Amino acid sequence: MDTRILTAELAVDLARLPMRCIPREYPNAPGLLLEGPEDLREPHEIHPAFFGCLDWHSSVHGHWMLVRLLQQFDLPTDAEVRSLLDRQLTKENLLTEAAYFRQRPSFERMYGWAWFLKLVEELHRLKPQATSDRPHHPDWRDNLRPLEEIVVQAYLDFLPRQTYPIRVGTHGNTAFGLAFALDYARTVGNAQLETLICETALRYYLADPPAPVAFEPGGNDFFSPSLMEADLMRRVLPCRGRPQPRSGGTLPDFRDWFRAFLPDLSPFCTPAIVSDRSDGQLSHLDGLNLSRAWCLKSIGEALEDAELMDLAALHAEAGFAHIATGDYMGEHWLASFAVYLLTA
Repeated sequence: MDTRILTAELAVDLARLPMRCIPREYPNAPGLLLEGPEDLREPHEIHPAFFGCLDWHSSVHGHWMLVRLLQQFDLPTDAEVRSLLDRQLTKENLLTEAAYFRQRPSFERMYGWAWFLKLVEELHRLKPQATSDRPHHPDWRDNLRPLEEIVVQAYLDFLPRQTYPIRVGTHGNTAFGLAFALDYARTVGNAQLETLICETALRYYLADPPAPVAFEPGGNDFFSPSLMEADLMRRVLPCRGRPQPRSGGTLPDFRDWFRAFLPDLSPFCTPAIVSDRSDGQLSHLDGLNLSRAWCLKSIGEALEDAELMDLAALHAEAGFAHIATGDYMGEHWLASFAVYLLTA
């Protein structure tokens, strides 16, 4: 398998994974704070749009992946995918999701928030289909607007209050939450959110000392804290003479910042090893290889650095070897990471 190119054949194989998982309600890890007995309900009642794929955020990025593939290809699975999205992304379902977030504003902060805005970003770009056998897609984009407004406001409310970034390799990673939200803000033209994210990123990360990469990876990481931070700063700092939106002042070039922050790339010369893919925490490391690959690739492209591109390819190969493992702990989410890597 050539893991550097997303072919139509590979896209069909990958699409089958979230298509099986999105309608599957159990097993389920709801991540709920129970405030009373009325909160003890079936997952599909609480989250009628995003109840499958084990947890809310994985369902969201499964939806994102299917929309992404609709954008990239004309596949034999397209009609089935559109039918699935018709059932999930209804106005009624999304209003219920919005009501839940309105009552629990910290739910899925920021990992789920970021993937949700990535889904909105993709739908914002999705071109309507208008042929006799491929009608216009339903207005999924408009159906997401109530929850979109809540999530955007959650960023605007929360970032000024978060004094320190969270530097972990799992869901709480702040750099990831900022990076995907910044992509969204630039795509839809939300200057207020873009400015806040850039200012926050500079406040958190601009003066960082060299990263302690010897401590990576952690045993259940699916992000590299240092590479995710660098991939965010690639979006924020000037790079190859291209200025990035910022609030003012003189900023270093991204190349200089990156070389000071990651002077030693040797810890990234070996992909992470997974000992048990039936263990949901240990299997995170397959995702780590894929997310390391997308960070190394994007940074390598920005810096025109062959070494980084080679390291990206090494991690991509390791990650792609174990997407379809036959175990739900990996298959409910890894394909999304793979598609992001191959299409970002």
